Amino acid sequence: MIVLGLTGSIGMGKTTTAAMFRDLGIPVHDADAVVHELYAGPASADIEAAFPGTTKDGKVDRSLLAARVLDDNEALKRLEAIVHPMVRERDEEFRARAHAAGARLAIVDVPLLFETGGDKRVDGVIVVTTSEAEQRRRVLAREGMSEEKFRAILASQMPDTQKRERADFIVDTSDGLDSARRQVADIVEAVFSGSWQPR
Repeated sequence: MIVLGLTGSIGMGKTTTAAMFRDLGIPVHDADAVVHELYAGPASADIEAAFPGTTKDGKVDRSLLAARVLDDNEALKRLEAIVHPMVRERDEEFRARAHAAGARLAIVDVPLLFETGGDKRVDGVIVVTTSEAEQRRRVLAREGMSEEKFRAILASQMPDTQKRERADFIVDTSDGLDSARRQVADIVEAVFSGSWQPR
């Protein structure tokens, strides 16, 4: 089974691209969804102990937690030390299930794939990208987003140009859904046909 990491900076269209792989019957593991699940219970006690006042009713309040860690590298490292081992365990369970089901290709959707060294645990990397102007338009249209928050998120992510340089495949979402679907289908075909080989 080949495992490809799917990543991309905020607003690039990564979630939509992940859904396109699912539509083709490819199993996809969503690391962000796992984090949401962990924040809703399993990780909340440890996070509350490390960051008092960031949980409500046994669940992590993401906005309170973000306010504590966004501009504080040490705090972010403490949070990652709690959450990342749990996320990795779920990732390994997903891979085992996909392998047991006979999948030839599986996708792990990880926003901070390069930043967390996750690219070393996959056979290749797909980077989802778009123009800076389109990224900015999409992100600032989100509820609760501000220029300041957008800048802070970008500062915590590897620049898009660097991600693209390290990619095995690129999905450019600038030209709409049909174009992106064709690019996704081409990636699946390249893997299944053997025209692309893991590094």
